[in-house]
Amino acid sequence: MAEKLSGGSRGKPIRCRAAVCRKPSEPLVIEEIIVAPPMRHEVRVRIIYTSLCHSDLTFWKMKDFPAIFPRILGHEAIGVVESVGEDVSEVSEGDTVIPTFMADCGECRDCNSAKSNLCSKLPFKVSPFMPRYETSRFTDLNGEALYHFLSVSSFSEYTVVDIAHVTKIDSGIPLTKAAGLLSCGVSTGVGAAWRTANVEPGSTVAIFGLGSIGLAVAEGARLCGATRIIGVDVNEDKFEVGKKFGLTDFVNASNSENKSASEVIIEMTDGGADYCFECVGMASVVQEAYASCRKGWGKTIVLGVDQPGSQLTLPSYDVLHKGKTLMGSFFGGLKPKSDIPVLLNRYINKELQLDEFVTHEVTFEDINKAFDLLIEGKCLRCVICMNNQ
Repeated sequence: MAEKLSGGSRGKPIRCRAAVCRKPSEPLVIEEIIVAPPMRHEVRVRIIYTSLCHSDLTFWKMKDFPAIFPRILGHEAIGVVESVGEDVSEVSEGDTVIPTFMADCGECRDCNSAKSNLCSKLPFKVSPFMPRYETSRFTDLNGEALYHFLSVSSFSEYTVVDIAHVTKIDSGIPLTKAAGLLSCGVSTGVGAAWRTANVEPGSTVAIFGLGSIGLAVAEGARLCGATRIIGVDVNEDKFEVGKKFGLTDFVNASNSENKSASEVIIEMTDGGADYCFECVGMASVVQEAYASCRKGWGKTIVLGVDQPGSQLTLPSYDVLHKGKTLMGSFFGGLKPKSDIPVLLNRYINKELQLDEFVTHEVTFEDINKAFDLLIEGKCLRCVICMNNQ
């Protein structure tokens, strides 16, 4: 367990537990580590709840760079500020915060523009270090460095995060298990429908891939007022799950009577969906989604993460003559510090469904069970309770 702390821990190392990934595809090892105090522009956070995302699973399995070991994974979480470094003014000790892999520095041209959420001062990269210093704040009891993950590393009772990666939560909002999902998955899907696509009331939406991201897109489309939300997947059981998030129709991508999914969708919608979302991470699925959207105004938004080096091929005739839009959506186009509080308020007001994404809970000691559940396809999100309140 983490050492009992008071204001006396400020500026000093903390000894606590972390679930360390020491080798690819092997169970995480819960061990005691040392977490250094925050440096300038940094915050040390006590993690209360964290959850497992497919990105954690991907890097847990990965053997080659950017995989690096030993590493502390985890990037969906909610916690409380334990201490702050120099030149940090927007949060204080005791504040509830949501860390994010996306930076929001509030200073660069992109962060100050309504057109982009891609911070140019601290651009996204899968670095094993803190973003400003290229050093780690974690060591094991032998003094060996433990590497960071996506600027968060929430599979530790305490972590250090750059202030650009921290969103403060209003003190009047209760600290809930589901709120940490806004660190990544749910925000990405809901934001893609809300911010990136700007789905209009009465529109038709098709979603390719009904994992947690695809279902979050459905939830976002539902909130935006879409009247027809078509799910496309190879697993028909996901239609029943998706209905609670607004799905109205289902297309089985592997069994559509000798027709492609795009042909079925074009027939269903009399010309194609207004908005298509690719949530799988395959170039062939992007092409199918693009073919499924309506000529003239159809938009296809890509959220899925494909293999490095994958190439996308589209007919140049269609690009010119059909007037469609194809675009990517990173973190759903959201600016974390301004948009996460909006989503959180919609959750508190019972408009946005978050609790429904939490299908399982485990204690920190049982964190490896969360990996088993996700690998077996038995959960959308498994919340890990750190037991350090």
